[in-house]
Amino acid sequence: MEFYKIAERIKEIRKAKKLTQTQLATQVGITRQTLAKLEKGEIGKVSLLAFIKILDVLEYEVEIEERKPFYYFDVEEL
Repeated sequence: MEFYKIAERIKEIRKAKKLTQTQLATQVGITRQTLAKLEKGEIGKVSLLAFIKILDVLEYEVEIEERKPFYYFDVEEL
């Protein structure tokens, strides 16, 4: 999942749980401004700990998939 889609989903879940940006940011230990930028997809660098705390507070999981190599040729033909 692309970062901006995760950011949009975080905002959707926060609103569904009736949390303000200030409430979520306070629980996570970041500023409201940082959370606002994150929800807009404007910042791609947030500490892993803060990201995990956001997911934990929202009771949300993100699945991480193994990156698959892209080949310009058929590797079976080698």
